[in-house]
Amino acid sequence: MRTAATALAIVSLGCLLSACRHPTEAAAPRPSPSVISQGPLVPPATFTPELASPTTSPSRSASPSPAGFPEAYVTYCNGRPSGEQVIAVVRRNRSNLPAGNGVTVQRAPVCAGIWQYTVLTVTGSEPLRVITKGDPAALTVVTMGSDPCTVEVRATAPPALLATVDC
Repeated sequence: MRTAATALAIVSLGCLLSACRHPTEAAAPRPSPSVISQGPLVPPATFTPELASPTTSPSRSASPSPAGFPEAYVTYCNGRPSGEQVIAVVRRNRSNLPAGNGVTVQRAPVCAGIWQYTVLTVTGSEPLRVITKGDPAALTVVTMGSDPCTVEVRATAPPALLATVDC
């Protein structure tokens, strides 16, 4: 069901974009916009950030946030923050995590605005889904656990991030 809705959203976006062409441009094909910008981090093949609904609220725009990432879609953070920075802030907030290599990055951080979503592998536990926000040097954990869709996240996170997290 979710896959069909995602496909419909992408097709609708394509239709909207193609309808916006000037009549003289109709014969010339335009490259499709990139939903995800790839960087030096290569996330697991099973993870694909998804585009939010093609209709976003007027308060949410495609302009970059202070962190440099647009809120209209998710993109790989490209080390801003890195997976290690997310692990460090999680360790500061949760002292019962295994030491050493007991916590690793399962899915590299993705960003929308000043928000980040990362999935960590914790030895002897289920994956830890982490939502952070803020500057990479001063990250704040918003929530972490098996279901990160808290009231605060649902009310304030960008719609594109909510779609990626399945909230």
